Amino acid sequence: MPELAEVETVRNTLKERILNKEIKDVNIIYSKIIESDLEEFKKVLRNNKFIDIKRKGKWLIFELKDHYLLSHLRMEGKYFIKDTKEKIEKHEHIIISFKDNTDLRYHDTRKFGRMKLIKKEDLDKTIEIQKQGKEPMDSTLSSKYLLEKFKGKRLPIKTVLLDQEIISGLGNIYADEVLFASLIHPLKEAKDVTKEECERIIKSSKEIIEKAISLGGTTIRSYTSSLGVTGHYQDYLKVHKREGMPCVICNNPIKRIKVGGRSTYYCEHCQK
Repeated sequence: MPELAEVETVRNTLKERILNKEIKDVNIIYSKIIESDLEEFKKVLRNNKFIDIKRKGKWLIFELKDHYLLSHLRMEGKYFIKDTKEKIEKHEHIIISFKDNTDLRYHDTRKFGRMKLIKKEDLDKTIEIQKQGKEPMDSTLSSKYLLEKFKGKRLPIKTVLLDQEIISGLGNIYADEVLFASLIHPLKEAKDVTKEECERIIKSSKEIIEKAISLGGTTIRSYTSSLGVTGHYQDYLKVHKREGMPCVICNNPIKRIKVGGRSTYYCEHCQK
């Protein structure tokens, strides 16, 4: 599943390749991905241009003249840039064709991704944006903020870190890595996390996400970039997908458990 670092990589790559290209037409093959009126969606995009691409959490925000197109990749969504003459593949559901005879194609095997067209003045009022928590790189992310969010929560800290309304952009891979770097057991109840541990979470989240972005994200079976960019952060993972391998700190084998239905990797010696 693409997480913050992967979505940021997609954003940066698309900015280099599709900005200011006039849109000729829109082909909607699987309409349930679009959470807007289909005819309005097509009408707004035709003869328009993407003038910028922003991001909030895992949401891509394509800027048009008077609107934003919100796009969430969910589990397996990908963007391809192809020649218009190329055959449309089975899982390419939304085709945005430019006047230079290239397409931006949204590919999604599981069809979980979502797109939504909104007027610019409504961006901050949109529920998808309002619900996003602070990002790891946000200078206002503080131990005070986290302690308030964790207060009274009996859920495992791993589950709480996946809540996009608390820290926006962390997913399963980076939550494992952040907890290992912070020396916190994934099953520890959020209400019991200390101020010092919150500070470690903030520090490690920022460092890990920034490094992952610089390396193009993480390319593993569940997420592979499709824009000619291969992430390399998988070479730096210390616990995720390393079950049975020696811990980089203590040499004890990395364990895998299920937390909230998600595979979770940790070192039982270092993360007591």
